Amino acid sequence: MNSDFSICLIGAGNMGGAMLAGWLESGISTERINVVDPVPSEKMVAIFAETGVDHFTSATDAPISDVLIVAVKPQIIQKVLPSLTNMIGENTVVVSVAAGTTISTIGKHAGDVAIVRAMPNTPSLMRRGMTGCFANGRTVASQVEQVTHLLSAIGKVVWVENESQIDAVTAVSGSGPAYVFHLAECMAKAGVEAGLPEAVAEMLARETIAGAGEMLSQLEDSSAQLRKNVTSPNGTTAAALDVFMNEQKMQSLVSQAIMAAKKRSEELS
Repeated sequence: MNSDFSICLIGAGNMGGAMLAGWLESGISTERINVVDPVPSEKMVAIFAETGVDHFTSATDAPISDVLIVAVKPQIIQKVLPSLTNMIGENTVVVSVAAGTTISTIGKHAGDVAIVRAMPNTPSLMRRGMTGCFANGRTVASQVEQVTHLLSAIGKVVWVENESQIDAVTAVSGSGPAYVFHLAECMAKAGVEAGLPEAVAEMLARETIAGAGEMLSQLEDSSAQLRKNVTSPNGTTAAALDVFMNEQKMQSLVSQAIMAAKKRSEELS
């Protein structure tokens, strides 16, 4: 891969800041990075001063880049899109991480150029994210490689074959952390009901989910196999799973939730 491609990041908020930090930690030269943010936080201003990353308050002042990443909130992306034309060159790939913003919407302003729609999730802030991506027909293999390289700085990356699948990505991994947090919330509450002090129940729930997540990340076994590995016949885990799995109660509930999130993502798009 050509490692000399230039990068311009529009928006240095939580997600944009996480990507910038990941790039710097991975050794990407600050000379290749430009950031556009009209009102950066004090933390970001300090990072610019410390690292030498070029910062612009206006898109009209920023140079053309090979990879242009738009990391702004969906509510303001319509205000940002018209300014993209100044930063797009013949070989630029535009990457949007704004939820609910389609390739066609971006193309109306960016033109007939390479465009990638990406959906990262909040663990990206901890460099443990999961990002789903879709590229339009103008995007070439080298650009896919560049985008994968940059997004890998905040976690793992997967590419889908058609844009409609991004709505499913949003439903599973984009919104997914909230499902896990709610599970922890429910486990802690049940622990209190079972007789534990609230602080103890909260810690048990948090660390159990964090540890199980690490096993899912590090071990090659499927999630189903990992579940079987900790389930002794007629044991305590089996008793609990009988409640979850009787008539596929939990699977049915999760499927309904995923489909509701997918539908809402389609509506927002």
